[in-house]
Amino acid sequence: MPHDSGPNGPSEPPTTEPLATDAVTRIVLRPIASPLPLGFFALGMGSTVLSSLQLGWVPAAQSSILLLLVLIFVVPLQLIGGLFAFLARDAGAGTALLLLGAAWAGTSVTSLDSAPGKPVVAQAVFLLALVPFVLALAGAAAQSKPLFAVLLTLTAVRFALTGLYEAGLGNALQVAAGWTGLGIGVFALYGGLALLVEDGKQRTVLPLFRRGKARESIEGDLREQLTEAQQEAGVRHQL
Repeated sequence: MPHDSGPNGPSEPPTTEPLATDAVTRIVLRPIASPLPLGFFALGMGSTVLSSLQLGWVPAAQSSILLLLVLIFVVPLQLIGGLFAFLARDAGAGTALLLLGAAWAGTSVTSLDSAPGKPVVAQAVFLLALVPFVLALAGAAAQSKPLFAVLLTLTAVRFALTGLYEAGLGNALQVAAGWTGLGIGVFALYGGLALLVEDGKQRTVLPLFRRGKARESIEGDLREQLTEAQQEAGVRHQL
């Protein structure tokens, strides 16, 4: 059957071929500053403050002041860092920072409602239940960000020690948790500083021991980083 003709000659037959995905789709990425230095510094600051309480450097009568400072200063910064980590397409860092921020908010509020210096069994249940989830995050981070994995592992150890103390197994566990918290503070200070210097220099200066995709994000070009963008959450049809 002949096709209809237009004023300039025969018209093209209608096509039944679907449009290619790259012809109808455009992925827009919005650059943002890395939230990890903020998350690291907030974690280190909060950990050091709570360690001073666990090690007896601050009188138990003043514990409510430190817990309020954690709620006002540390928790919001960790939550902000976690939200922006998700916006930066880093689900692991975002999950870790939000989980830790919410955990510290919960334990701080319940500690404010408890007698200073007395173990709370309900907190023991919560902290010990939290340990395997933090370790799972550490295991996932170890594949690309070993320094972050060490930080999360130390945090899990601290939660475990504090949980065992809250279960009534002795003050020595609280002291061990306090010293572990100081180690977390040191690691967080180094990690946050290294990330800030890296962001300013646009290259790694202080070792962060990145591997795999994390290393490609610094040393690779933009094409390598965007190759798998179509499979990421927010782009693909289902999570």
